[in-house]
Amino acid sequence: MSDRSWTADAVRRIEADGLRSADTHLLKVDLPDWSRTPAGGVDLYLKDESTHPTGSLKHRLARSLFLYALCNGWIAPGTTVIEASSGSTAVSEAYFAKLIGVPFVAVMVKGTSPRKTELIEAQGGMCHFVDSPTEIYTVAQRLEHELGGHFIDQFTMAERATDWRGNNNIAESVFAQMAREPHPVPEWIVVGAGTGGTSATFGRYLRYQQHDTRLAVVDVENSVFLPAYEAGDGSIVSTGASRIEGIGRPRVEPSFVSQVIDAMIGVPDAASVAAARFLSGRLGRRVGGSTGTNFWGACVLLAEMVRHGRAGSVVTLLCDSGDRYDHTYFNDAWVAEQGLELDPPTAVLDEYFATGSWRE
Repeated sequence: MSDRSWTADAVRRIEADGLRSADTHLLKVDLPDWSRTPAGGVDLYLKDESTHPTGSLKHRLARSLFLYALCNGWIAPGTTVIEASSGSTAVSEAYFAKLIGVPFVAVMVKGTSPRKTELIEAQGGMCHFVDSPTEIYTVAQRLEHELGGHFIDQFTMAERATDWRGNNNIAESVFAQMAREPHPVPEWIVVGAGTGGTSATFGRYLRYQQHDTRLAVVDVENSVFLPAYEAGDGSIVSTGASRIEGIGRPRVEPSFVSQVIDAMIGVPDAASVAAARFLSGRLGRRVGGSTGTNFWGACVLLAEMVRHGRAGSVVTLLCDSGDRYDHTYFNDAWVAEQGLELDPPTAVLDEYFATGSWRE
């Protein structure tokens, strides 16, 4: 028989964490004078997810995944929670495992950045290393059986664990915060896809609330979401790995719901990194690479709106702090090793903010 009192206490602890965290800020980005058009102008907003206790958008996902698993009876006292991840999701999941008093193991490839493993271990999690990325899921499933644990599986569970109708999900939060802005119903929401959970939540919420807002998903190099979307073929795979942490996958994950997406935009990795640096300079603090990808996509859509004389707002996500990436995106040696040329996309952004003209 399951211990309902333990589960009730675990849910209470997670819900209390949500109340303490309150909500994240919606930042309005200062745009140059060209953004004021005769039709009323365009506005850009960033939903700042870096202010969560674990520092990223993935805090929301981890909370939802734990609540989903608890309420399904999959996590009990002493259950080891296992995840196939070395990124921000694993950091956030380790936090929630510690919060409710259960062990946490993150399965990852040998050679993963010490910065990542330190963040997971700082939350009380353990790191289990494998030789190849192809082993991660198999090993996570094996550990689930060996330890009598629960493989929480973000890539499968993300789209079903979040209550997309409301319950203070990220979409509901954005629209509540936009209520008194000049253009309260955005023209576009722009997000990246890693698990696909965030785009599924926004896309479903927009339809459920009958908003005219369109959803754009940005994708990066070595990711199959965009080619699969364009071809209508979910079996497409890639042998490469995304350099932009948090988004891009070598396979179409089960949580990616393409039917709720209105447009996809491909963003070169050099543009993502250049945009992260550019936006960091304008905000006065560093943002991560996935935020750079989002920002680039948002600029593409803003330029299109201005070109066609349409007023309105665009909302995208500030996913995490760039301080986590001082060894990569903000390290010139790493950028050079990756063969990324940042000058051309930086020139595009410089010209755009100076003149409002977007150069393809």
